Amino acid sequence: MTTMTRLDELTGEYVVDPDRSKIGFIARHSMATRVHGYFGEFQGSAHLDGDEPSKSAARLTIVAKSLRTHDQRRDEHLRGKFLDTATHPVITFASTKVEQTAQATFTVTGDLALRGVTKPVSVDFELTGTENDSRGELRVRFTGSVTINRRDWGVNWNAATALLISEKVALQFDVTAIRHP
Repeated sequence: MTTMTRLDELTGEYVVDPDRSKIGFIARHSMATRVHGYFGEFQGSAHLDGDEPSKSAARLTIVAKSLRTHDQRRDEHLRGKFLDTATHPVITFASTKVEQTAQATFTVTGDLALRGVTKPVSVDFELTGTENDSRGELRVRFTGSVTINRRDWGVNWNAATALLISEKVALQFDVTAIRHP
């Protein structure tokens, strides 16, 4: 992708391209190893205002049971005991504030709803590129991350897991979105 320098060229309505986006996480296990995972099903949308980035907004819905760590037994355990996907099938994020912090970086603050608990988080994003695809549609790419305390959302199984698995979980976003005319 080629990075554009003029944000006003990006103004419009966008839909997340799930085939070219990845939403992942990293959690430390037993203080010696890290577990990497991702969510395979999600959808999102955004309104980008290049003239006034503070008027931009974003929404994301993740299917919780689409969690994958490349270990089926661990995945089932995380879906059931930690995320309780039977009761809480989706994880959502809805922005409440967008702040431009540099030419191509932004802090997006919003409400993260996970396991029936909604709390504010601020995610730092960088606009890493733009391009017109073969159909002439504009694509933008943002990468970002935030570290949360999983226990703030009640993501814990028992006292032993509270000791074996770090409370801190890094959420990582590599999102490509397509502008709709």
